[in-house]
Amino acid sequence: MKPWTLACLAAAALLAACSSDKDASSATGAGSTGADATGGYGAGGPGGAGGMGGAGGSGATPGSQEDLVRTAGDRIFFDTDRSTLNSQALATLDKQVAWLRTNPQVSVWVAGNCDERGTEEYNLALGQRRASADRDYLVAHGVDRGRIETISYGKSRPINPASTPEAWAQNRNAITSVK
Repeated sequence: MKPWTLACLAAAALLAACSSDKDASSATGAGSTGADATGGYGAGGPGGAGGMGGAGGSGATPGSQEDLVRTAGDRIFFDTDRSTLNSQALATLDKQVAWLRTNPQVSVWVAGNCDERGTEEYNLALGQRRASADRDYLVAHGVDRGRIETISYGKSRPINPASTPEAWAQNRNAITSVK
């Protein structure tokens, strides 16, 4: 067999192994930013598809990542070089507060992320400020601080790897994930 034929067969096998019996409509939340089902973070890390969330109660297991994404949204976005919460971020965080009150057994990770511009050190610090701003808002609105851990990935885990203003806007975020 030719090498490219083997490569095609291997790719097909990998895709088949990654398929799921799950209904495709439940694999992503409303307002998806194009990330994969784990938000590009892999098992155990921040993620969840879905952007700003959508209608809840559509079959997701209560307290799950999918439930968070569908009910409240799992990510907020920031302006360039900023860690201040804008009105859209506040609306999402208010939904997250309500969701966390409804699911008191759930603990979460908040990951701060940046676009590719700037040094690694600068972006790690900015990502931490973004994660902390998210956490501090949740805590100020009644969520126990012990239920929230923060981490900064700086620019190392982009949602969109393109070097465009649109991609940079998607990558300037804080993502909340169920532990």
